[in-house]
Amino acid sequence: MRVVAKQRLDEGVDRVLALYSQFEERLDGRDPSFLHRLRRDAIDRFSELGFPSTRHEEWRFTNIAPIARGDFEPPRGRPENRISGPDLESIRINFFADSAANLLVLVDGEYALGLSSMDALPAAATAVGLADALAATPEALEPFLGRLAGFSDASFTALNSAFIADGAFIHVPRGIVVEEPIFVLNVSTSGSRPTLAHPRTLVVLEEHAQASVVEIYAGGGGGFTNAVTEVVVGDNAVCDHVKAHDESEDAFHVATMQVRLGRSSSFRSHSITLGGGIVRNDVRAVLDGEGSECTLNGLYLASGQQLVDNHTYIDHASPHCNSHEVYHGILGGHAAGVFNGKIMVRPDAQKTDAKQTNRTLLLSPDAVIDTKPQLEIFADDVKCTHGATVGQLDDEAVFYIQTRGIEKAAAKNILTLAFAREIIDRININSVQQRLQDRVFAWLSRVQG
Repeated sequence: MRVVAKQRLDEGVDRVLALYSQFEERLDGRDPSFLHRLRRDAIDRFSELGFPSTRHEEWRFTNIAPIARGDFEPPRGRPENRISGPDLESIRINFFADSAANLLVLVDGEYALGLSSMDALPAAATAVGLADALAATPEALEPFLGRLAGFSDASFTALNSAFIADGAFIHVPRGIVVEEPIFVLNVSTSGSRPTLAHPRTLVVLEEHAQASVVEIYAGGGGGFTNAVTEVVVGDNAVCDHVKAHDESEDAFHVATMQVRLGRSSSFRSHSITLGGGIVRNDVRAVLDGEGSECTLNGLYLASGQQLVDNHTYIDHASPHCNSHEVYHGILGGHAAGVFNGKIMVRPDAQKTDAKQTNRTLLLSPDAVIDTKPQLEIFADDVKCTHGATVGQLDDEAVFYIQTRGIEKAAAKNILTLAFAREIIDRININSVQQRLQDRVFAWLSRVQG
């Protein structure tokens, strides 16, 4: 069986290499030389690594064979023509209604200028398609693009880097405050075959800058989205980040976010996963400047045969830094969840304060969770805690609500929604918070009745 499984993974690599050859031929050397080198190094590394199997420690609970053997095709035609107006409007209503004054739309990873608008962006700031930025000011991207998200041991990051062509570029210069959130809406579509997309997002906040970035992944068609986001938070800068994922349940989604924090900077991220057949979220943050603070919150919901895998890694590389991490999972049906959270405290990172919690609510006896909180501490003057809990709804609490004249199904929904809101209520963007709460309630009504 292992030989057959490896053969299928190898066949998937061969298909990717064939797609890459076609991709390079279409580019015809038009992009900056540093990007060509990055792509070449990435595809060489992917060829060496191949697709990870369950024999890899970081992937032992997540079988990505359906992705490796998938017959995906690159997107075709103009991105604006791949999605209808009503479909786009439906997504807007589900996630942010009319609150998005700054909206950057990517369709299958490609920037759709005609669907985007930046009505509330300060003149000094930039939010454009990645391909446009590479064509106009490659020198602004070269110090950052591909510098954070390494791929020496990360197959899917290498795959994304090999196919970098378009995406989103957000740049906020020193001292500039962007009052309105910047929405990056990633819409996946389907052609004659399921679509393969490699969205790439680069966010750079210089010293004393402030901005909120909301990444949304929606759509369907059974395709594969392989996304990479790099975030640079300069000294004394503040970045609030939200990622909401609600692609169809026959879609595959692998995403990596790599963050680097400067001195006395702050980064807050909230990851909400509602859809997808196989979903893998990797978040890696390096607290590279003294006094920086990182918050990672997550909520993942899955039912049926869905699998949601969250891996986080917070690297305390400097002293006097704080990190806070809380992930909640809600699993029903035959769904599977994975949480692997690691906190690293380097020898020089004295006065570190790090807290990590993973709590999982199982709505079905057939749902499973594999949770593994980790601490690696090489400094002696630190405060670090971690913990994980797994359980079901409290029957007494359900009964208590029923005594107030509420039906059992509604009572369960009230308690489960309260559990989810412990994460959602931490989002500072009111319109997004409310819409996500509505989406979670709709999910609960469908799963629990």
